[in-house]
Amino acid sequence: MKIGVPKEIKNNESRVGMTPAGVLELTKSGHKVFVQSTAGDNSGFLDEDYSASGAELLPTIEDLYAKSDMIVKVKEPIEKEYPLIKENQVIFTYFHFASNRELTEAMINSKSVCIAYETVQEPSGALPLLTPMSEVAGRMAIQQGAKYLEKPVKGKGLLLGGVPGVRSGKVLILGAGTVGIQAAKMAAGLGAQVTIMDVNMDRLRHVNDIMPSHVVTEFSNEYNIRKHLRTHDLIIGAVLNTGAKAPKLITRNMLKEMEPGTVIVDVAVDQGGCIETSRPTSHEDPIYIIDDVVYYCVANMPGAVPHTSTLALTNVTLPYILKLASGWEAACSQDAVLSKGLNIVKGKIVYEAIAEAFGWEEILT
Repeated sequence: MKIGVPKEIKNNESRVGMTPAGVLELTKSGHKVFVQSTAGDNSGFLDEDYSASGAELLPTIEDLYAKSDMIVKVKEPIEKEYPLIKENQVIFTYFHFASNRELTEAMINSKSVCIAYETVQEPSGALPLLTPMSEVAGRMAIQQGAKYLEKPVKGKGLLLGGVPGVRSGKVLILGAGTVGIQAAKMAAGLGAQVTIMDVNMDRLRHVNDIMPSHVVTEFSNEYNIRKHLRTHDLIIGAVLNTGAKAPKLITRNMLKEMEPGTVIVDVAVDQGGCIETSRPTSHEDPIYIIDDVVYYCVANMPGAVPHTSTLALTNVTLPYILKLASGWEAACSQDAVLSKGLNIVKGKIVYEAIAEAFGWEEILT
């Protein structure tokens, strides 16, 4: 198969869909790999690294899409890429369709085969291709939250870990999945007081077993969330409903419960956000303020640490890319985990949560 790795063109997205090591494994298996020139520069992988691994470098994104049977990338195609996608072409990337109607309609019209990293799912419910980026995002959420608690960026002027004689910051984490646990680890390591909430008691028991005593668990409901909004300094939105929109756990009228300078980091913004007033921001313009509450809602947080993120992503995507390279239909029919990644196939929505997000259940196939 001819596989293309384009340069990401979403705002400040510095990751790349494949490392030179991944290219080498594919070329060893007899596949042709095209890499757009300079695609890996910002991740620390140079053109000569890809060439030495057997890739053919192409100068433009147009050339790459035109020559490739499958596109492997990091973020969803943006408007400039829509016309480049061919009928029957396989696109393997993060899509997050449920929060983006324009993208969904464009991919339906392209009649391509859209396989989403974020919905590839094991029988246990684990999301192997989302997990490494969730790990990165969870850890970054605390780094960024700590930064925006500083007074020059309109935060409370509070050091998250505190100092002797002065209390440490309080962190409220909504969701005890991968993002939430990684955020709790980072916050606890800094010495913050952490409350992590979820509706899944098994997850809360797991957190209780593995975390230090200054990380406490509590069942998630509106009453408990409102109670903690009054006293916590940093709120992390870490809720995930696989392939679907995130539930709105904090509404606009709950903002008055928070002290001025409270910081919200909504990691769920890729799936529409779990805070009613969240909207996607970029690394270039990462924050906004509503009612004296600071919002950090960057939709591609791991893009700020592209070397780490690209390596972590290729580690988990490569086995699936190798399967798809031998034919997507056979690969998905033989691998139930991979088949869960099928979202849109040749103009038809095949993933229920996407159709439900837009009220299109009648066109579900």
